[in-house]
Amino acid sequence: MIAIITGDIINSQNTDSELWLPKLKNLLGSWSATPENWEVYRGDEFQLKCSVDEVFSKSLMIKSLIKTFENLDVRLAIGIGNEVFLSEKITESNGSAYVNSGRLLNDITTEGRTLAIKTENDKVNRDLNILFKWTSIDFDSWSVATAEIIHRLLINPELTQEELAKELNITQSSVSQRIKRSHFDLIQETDLFFRKKIAEL
Repeated sequence: MIAIITGDIINSQNTDSELWLPKLKNLLGSWSATPENWEVYRGDEFQLKCSVDEVFSKSLMIKSLIKTFENLDVRLAIGIGNEVFLSEKITESNGSAYVNSGRLLNDITTEGRTLAIKTENDKVNRDLNILFKWTSIDFDSWSVATAEIIHRLLINPELTQEELAKELNITQSSVSQRIKRSHFDLIQETDLFFRKKIAEL
């Protein structure tokens, strides 16, 4: 069983891709090799293959990265399933994980949602998609400053507030306030819940 994230950048046509695209590619490239495990195509769409237990945290890393750019957001469709054909290019591989993810992206685009999951288990789908609808209310409203903090903490959870303050050139108290506003503890709890729920598959 594998996880596939199919995503597309919202408002990409109004932002210079030279600003966000290299950073997205760097993030995806830090996880695995292209084009077998990830690829950006048609300018603002992408696919990523990863392990099932890491797919939610990786989705949040992508989301928080893109939200560090003013007026940008990202739709993320998570498909869980099998892989029956492995190609040298992820966009040519196939299996239920790919089909679930690709079709789901079309559905959430029509529905105006930005995060959803489809597995072979209807109960898991129902439970996690209700959770995602609630969390998206928060995720979709992240400011650039909030997204910066969340992204850095997701990438490197060991960072201290002092180190973050130095990186962002702000005071330690400002870092503390941003972390509280970001509900980062709740994000971590949600990731743990996701991992337990997905283990039911």
